[in-house]
Amino acid sequence: MTLEQCWHRVPGGTATSILQLAAALERRDDVEVVGVAAHHRGPAPEPFVPPIEVHHLPLSRPVVYETWHALRRPKVEMATGRVDVIHGTAVAVPPGDAPLVMTVHDLAFLADPTQFSRHGNRFFRRGTELARRHARFVMVPSEATARECVDAGFEADRIRIVPWGVDQPDEAVDVDEVRARHGLDRPYVLFVGTVEPRKNLRSVVAAAVGLDGREIDLALVGPDGWNEDLGALLAPLAGTTVGVKRLGFVPATDLSALYAGCAAFCFPSLREGFGMPVLEAMAAGAPVVTSRGTATAEVGGDAALLVDPTDPASVAQAVRSFVDEPTLAEEFRSRGRERSRIFTWERAARLTAETYHEAAS
Repeated sequence: MTLEQCWHRVPGGTATSILQLAAALERRDDVEVVGVAAHHRGPAPEPFVPPIEVHHLPLSRPVVYETWHALRRPKVEMATGRVDVIHGTAVAVPPGDAPLVMTVHDLAFLADPTQFSRHGNRFFRRGTELARRHARFVMVPSEATARECVDAGFEADRIRIVPWGVDQPDEAVDVDEVRARHGLDRPYVLFVGTVEPRKNLRSVVAAAVGLDGREIDLALVGPDGWNEDLGALLAPLAGTTVGVKRLGFVPATDLSALYAGCAAFCFPSLREGFGMPVLEAMAAGAPVVTSRGTATAEVGGDAALLVDPTDPASVAQAVRSFVDEPTLAEEFRSRGRERSRIFTWERAARLTAETYHEAAS
């Protein structure tokens, strides 16, 4: 399994999901998984330390990525020795002698190339081309991404849908203590994600503006990303009764408590390959507002309020419904917890192992 994303500046949901999958695969007795990454002077930062042994190539990441895509060298086996299957878990497509399985998380760059740098677009396009050419099977986390892959030229019979899972929260976590530690002494609407255009923070802020007159905060969790001026986005909240709490990265146990304690979780992303924050929020008992017509609608089902993410008024109305109607919010808290239980890492690992065996046969 390629695990280089664990050393990225913003590992993001890609690294989180793959690490959880690796841990679940490690618990199985029908596969033995090892990681592969570029050369690094030290281990990956917490909490992105791989749960499996990682073998390192002798080259730095920029060199590995460029030579993998341009020269199809060095082979994975240079680091790992002989393997039965190679699993490329992100955009970089690893070369090797064994059959290749690729995970395609999403193809957002094809839908709107303007949201990515010129280098990013080149890298993503080359990776997609190589995956289409070399992968025996392509695993995707949602039907939405499966459709994107077919539209991009992948044969449907090579695609395997492997939804991600979620760990059920520790009920012993003290929500009030976590809220107090993060300065959340008022009700709050929560957003979780990297600050980037497709996360649609503009509609999140519009929903918060619609709460003016209430003593409430907008809490933002996640790292700074790219192509967004967060200060400008938050400017409409100036002069309102709605405060802003920028929390940055928070550890998993704190995040679960923040989901559980929010008045509403607002995630009107324009495009997702899966939508892990939606699943995490439901598992923790947050009332969820997310986008219809995307992968997050597959995750949320009838346990979330689905809105048009391009219509800020629609997003704002849904958030107000949860904030102003505690009975409705409680109903969706219960629905979300129940729905989240069908998404397990054990199922994801089983489907992945089946794909490995199929590829190796």
